[in-house]
Amino acid sequence: MGWQERELHPEKSPRHFYGSEIRRLRKANGNMSLGRLAQILNFSKGHLSRIENGESKPPEGLSERLDAAFNTDGSFQRYYVLAKKEPFPDKYSTYLKLASTAIGHESYTLTVPGLLQSQAFASAVLHAGEPFATPGEIEDWLTTRMARQTRVYQEPPACRYWFILDEWALRRPVGGAAVMAEQLSLILAACQLRHVTIQVLPLGSGAHSELGGSSLILLTTADHAVIAYEEGSRSGRLFDDTQDVAHRQGLYDLLRAQSLSPQDSETVIRSAWEGFTDALRGTACPVAEEQL
Repeated sequence: MGWQERELHPEKSPRHFYGSEIRRLRKANGNMSLGRLAQILNFSKGHLSRIENGESKPPEGLSERLDAAFNTDGSFQRYYVLAKKEPFPDKYSTYLKLASTAIGHESYTLTVPGLLQSQAFASAVLHAGEPFATPGEIEDWLTTRMARQTRVYQEPPACRYWFILDEWALRRPVGGAAVMAEQLSLILAACQLRHVTIQVLPLGSGAHSELGGSSLILLTTADHAVIAYEEGSRSGRLFDDTQDVAHRQGLYDLLRAQSLSPQDSETVIRSAWEGFTDALRGTACPVAEEQL
């Protein structure tokens, strides 16, 4: 699907105002296309479209180019002062949209990431995390979560995935032994995909930057911009500021260095899977003996 103009509300936020001014001025200049403006600015059309739609913060240096292109005597530089301070609007929906088109997805999670969860495991997590939700709400969330996994398994691959899983996620019996055995089997299968890399951060590695329980996700967009997303159990926050993103890339690199190699990680995952399958056999044997 190509780029589509989103309705803007300049009064909603500084980013919307900034984007609406870009749209207003390019249309006032002979209904200039977004692609033509991107050429004039020597800037990515995809990135410019997200800025015009109020979805991304303008980067440093763009305002000067816009002022020169539209002869606006520093107006965009003044708008930028406010736009750069605004938190990411509609952060979770924006994150999902970015994730659905990203060409690179790197994540660390304390539990099994949603993109790798089995339906039974996801159901157990949702029920535990939202104990007062209605069955209908749980079903809607579950359907959405499962649908997001389609992109991980599509051929040819559209995205490169790198998952760092805490060993804690492999050992905690979410949903019971049968659910965990199935879940770990799915992770082992994902290890074989050529566009997926999975590492385990072992318990023995000790303290690390995300020990407080946050998930850290780095998304690389089609125009090679990087967006960072941090998510806790009840909230999330997006970062597109260059320094903020670079800081989190550094943290992720440290997590990667503390993790086991993909080969050793697969061995640990298989060991955990064998532990749960052995537990299942242990509970099944007495029943079988009684029937003899």
